Amino acid sequence: MRSPDELDAVTVDALGTLVELDDPIPRLRAALAARGVARSDAKVASAFRAEATYYRSRLGDPGPWDDETVAALQRDCARVFLAALAAPLAPDEFAPAFVETLRFRLADGAAEALVTLKRAGLALACVSNWDPTLHERLDELGIASSFDAVVTSAEAGAAKPDPRIFRMALARLGVAPARALHIGDSDADREGASAAGVAFAPTPLVTLPERLGLE
Repeated sequence: MRSPDELDAVTVDALGTLVELDDPIPRLRAALAARGVARSDAKVASAFRAEATYYRSRLGDPGPWDDETVAALQRDCARVFLAALAAPLAPDEFAPAFVETLRFRLADGAAEALVTLKRAGLALACVSNWDPTLHERLDELGIASSFDAVVTSAEAGAAKPDPRIFRMALARLGVAPARALHIGDSDADREGASAAGVAFAPTPLVTLPERLGLE
């Protein structure tokens, strides 16, 4: 672990580090039931896992990513989810309801940790395998202003562990890799940071200030 005087920036993974997904299964079941489709929690959860696998496979797609590209991805994700359930619903119609079930919350202590890191003079970037709607999610959670840069795999055209997403974030921050630390929850975070020459720290975010000696 690098000491604070060796760092100019911290980059933060989103899902599993900064934010957590609130269980969407009850809301998905309700959305299906409202359209006359009854499925068990287990079947809905299995279909959601299939959708999540598909979603992750698309996050390194080359851009440009505009509103229509995002909408098309959402329709495709709804299609995969419905197909896994053998649900006779139109993906175009179900996609908005599907997206609405995806709600996120801040990880415990995350907001306070960001404040402490900023107070120590560190630049912050959120670096995540996500589509461009991450910007909206962070704004909804009230933490968008905590970051000096937000870089998604969609914007970089490469998903972690590809180091290009880290290089884009560091370029926006104006920070050398040797002066940065990335915190994340996956092998892709660790491997991508290492490939970019960035130090790595595992989750949880809430303990990072203490681990850096800032508390």
